Amino acid sequence: MTQDLFLELRGIRKVFGGFTALHGIDLGIRKGEFVCFLGPSGCGKTTLLRIIAGLEVQTSGDVWQAGRDISRLPPAQRDYGIVFQSYALFPNLSVADNVAYGLVNRKTPRAEIRQRVSDLVRLVGLPGSEGKFPNQLSGGQQQRIALARALATSPSLLLLDEPLSALDALERVRLRSEIRTLQQTLGVTTIMVTHDQEEALSVADRIVVMNHGVIEQVGTPHDIYREPASPFVADFVGKVNVLPARVASGELQVGAMRFPCEGGDREARIYLRPEDVLARPIAAGDAHVFDACIEKIEFLGSYCHVHVASQAFEPHKLTVYLSLNFLSERSLETGSRLQLKLLPERIKVF
Repeated sequence: MTQDLFLELRGIRKVFGGFTALHGIDLGIRKGEFVCFLGPSGCGKTTLLRIIAGLEVQTSGDVWQAGRDISRLPPAQRDYGIVFQSYALFPNLSVADNVAYGLVNRKTPRAEIRQRVSDLVRLVGLPGSEGKFPNQLSGGQQQRIALARALATSPSLLLLDEPLSALDALERVRLRSEIRTLQQTLGVTTIMVTHDQEEALSVADRIVVMNHGVIEQVGTPHDIYREPASPFVADFVGKVNVLPARVASGELQVGAMRFPCEGGDREARIYLRPEDVLARPIAAGDAHVFDACIEKIEFLGSYCHVHVASQAFEPHKLTVYLSLNFLSERSLETGSRLQLKLLPERIKVF
């Protein structure tokens, strides 16, 4: 196993009949790291998590954890805790008995079990709920208990399979923050599967972006968002404007605008984040400025998605982020005209 890696996947391939779900996945995860597997439905992220857990057997490839080959070990012999989307609590057992389940199976002394259960229930923010049953708890509370149960045996690896997708929006944001804080407190290596870009960006040390059974990019949230390695990553993570372009004679031609660009003549597409088109007061002589007309405003609280049209890019439209204060102070509304400035250094060309 490569030094300093806690978990290593080598050439993981999975075939279901005539369908290949995973195409030779190679990945290393460091001890104490929080990693998110991010991608659309059917990209292979849950299959990969289940292979790590031993709930699915890979067609080929190896899984190494903490210096040992666990590729063919049954789940019971792998050192992990797992939390599912559906909570998977035993409805006929109390909160205390649910949390203690793995400890009882390991024949842990009763006094030690009681103390461990009490500590974990308090750690997940539900002290005093040991005597309740799952149907007496909200969805968020049940998921906290599922998390406590997964941590009861002090696993070195925590696996989270879309643990927040069944919760309402407010509870989802609150619990993801609590999971991240808990993970940092305990220092447990954690892998979370999600299809929610905001969720991955907010909690992960690194994100593994997957598509059609391959890894498109591995990087920090900042790298994934700011330096996407492929059109898929740029389009899937966050909102982005996509415009046709051409590289010719050392210039990138985007509509009526021109920017220096290396490389031979070719057709291209540019990817530009809405926040990289600025609407602040434009100084005389500023470069890369264009006139635009507001076609639609989507109110999102403190800021808005503003859809604009400009002769500079016809027939293509742009979406920009403008603060509510900016719109209000300048009395901008649908049909209003304004000047915008594009940041060429933020353009990604594919």
